Amino acid sequence: MERAMASEYRCVGCGFRVKSLFIQYSPGNIRLMKCGNCKEVADEYIECERMIIFIDLVLHRPKVYRHVLYNEINQETVNIQHLLWKLVFAYLLLDSYRSLLLRGTNEHSSLVLVTVKVLVDVLSTNLAFLFSFAIAAKGLLHEVSRKREILLGILISSYFKIFLLAMLVWEFPVSVIFIIDMLVLTSNSMALKVMTESTTSRCIAVCLIAHTVRFLVGQIIEPTTFFTQFGSLVYLSSLFRIL
Repeated sequence: MERAMASEYRCVGCGFRVKSLFIQYSPGNIRLMKCGNCKEVADEYIECERMIIFIDLVLHRPKVYRHVLYNEINQETVNIQHLLWKLVFAYLLLDSYRSLLLRGTNEHSSLVLVTVKVLVDVLSTNLAFLFSFAIAAKGLLHEVSRKREILLGILISSYFKIFLLAMLVWEFPVSVIFIIDMLVLTSNSMALKVMTESTTSRCIAVCLIAHTVRFLVGQIIEPTTFFTQFGSLVYLSSLFRIL
């Protein structure tokens, strides 16, 4: 019996729309379908372990981004609206922790004042990111439709922020935050490229503009974080010289 699939499922190799990803004859007995365009298996990640999928995500492979954004997360199997709100909450929570890490341990203000500063910082910088991203995407990619889907893709591709939680357990230099920011930027660019099928340079430009505006707004609100990230750059350059 063939499982019904939505028309938005994609071949992970060429991005061509496919009607079905596999035929299920019995539990545990499936046959992967081939793409009508490239004649290859439409989605080989269906049979892969989660760890392999995660590793390929870290390696920024377009195939796995198509698998996650089109085939794994689909309106047929997932409540998109519910998932979107969950991701927004998780994103803001991780961003709040990032803001606290950048402030360091030298913050002697009261807990209420620190909380207010962090909330203002997180909300302001992310609103600036959204507006600048929307303007840049419209100007460079001419992308005005599928706003919700692209926002979902940006949130999902920001999964590198999860690594901030490692700093709860182990002590890392602040430069790690800068490295994570760079990985989020490149991951956002890959997700945007997969979803819009635009050129890599344009997608990087859109994400770079949005992240730069976000950074500048953050400096207006909390200028001291500039010196923290500048110190991170100096640390990274000295590290590369040693290596």
